[in-house]
Amino acid sequence: MEWRGVDYDVGRVLEGTLTRPVFDMKVVHRELEIIKNDLHCNAVRICGEDIDRLLTATEDALMQGFEVWLSPELFEKDERETLDYIVKAATAAETLRRRYPRLTLSIGSELTLFMQGIVEGSNLMERVNNPSFRDTIMTGKHNKPLNEFLAMANRAVRQVFNGKVTYVSIPLEAVDWSLFDFVSYDLYREARIKDSFADIAKRFLSYGKPVLIGEFGCCTYRGAENAGGWGWAIVDFAEGSLRVKEDFIRDEDVQAREVSDMLGIFDAAGIFGTFVFTFVSPHLTTSEDPRHDFDMASYSLVKTYSDRRGTTYPDMPWEPKEAFRAVADYYDKHGGGRRCHP
Repeated sequence: MEWRGVDYDVGRVLEGTLTRPVFDMKVVHRELEIIKNDLHCNAVRICGEDIDRLLTATEDALMQGFEVWLSPELFEKDERETLDYIVKAATAAETLRRRYPRLTLSIGSELTLFMQGIVEGSNLMERVNNPSFRDTIMTGKHNKPLNEFLAMANRAVRQVFNGKVTYVSIPLEAVDWSLFDFVSYDLYREARIKDSFADIAKRFLSYGKPVLIGEFGCCTYRGAENAGGWGWAIVDFAEGSLRVKEDFIRDEDVQAREVSDMLGIFDAAGIFGTFVFTFVSPHLTTSEDPRHDFDMASYSLVKTYSDRRGTTYPDMPWEPKEAFRAVADYYDKHGGGRRCHP
């Protein structure tokens, strides 16, 4: 793989929750250093909503020599608001791209699920639970409005941004990839597609363009390898206070094995670049109490403490998990000698 990367979240806003409540640039800089030097990444996908945060982190990553994939993400807005936001982010990103050509821009992520107007529903759960959702997806009715929006957004972005552009899709979307420089997918392995996972990954190569896997990973409990992208759903919101549902057992080895296995599959398939989801999830802290160990529902490579620093990196409020070491080992052994730019 040419790009060996990880997702780095500067603050997504999902269901009213900010995934990085505190944005401290000293912490961001240090974490990017660790991603480069210890996780052996030469690429990073920087995600989040706030444009200032995105650009600040992106500039730091570019200065450290990374290939940077900038993914501004505004969830649960309509087409007009989303388009205005993307163009604003692209305009700002062009100022960085002029100095650092190693900057790729994404114009959206999984918009069928996360933007209003393509399928029925005002938010993710309303959409996927709507009685019409399955029929819409099975018949492909969502693809026409999706591609119309992507074509419009692509035209608008390329008027203000002169670098490479992509979109982050999911397998249920049939995207017109002629619009973009990279083919990009989020792809989580789960029980339903375990046997066909490698074939799905290879299918992406048929478009004749470099393929990036924008997200893949596994949560940190027994059985998470079967849940794929829905592994986070073990958190119970019904009682008014967040709790992990009963009978889930923390297991870092499950996460490490699953991520390593998927890396091997992507590598063997000829995927151009992979981005493990995700480096750190500051809002999902660990605990010795299983009902409050929200890190079990996290895909992050490190477990975040709410009340102390780690031991491996005493300046950081987290500790690497087994998956951190597994990814570092894989990227180090399969890097082919190519590191970040000087």
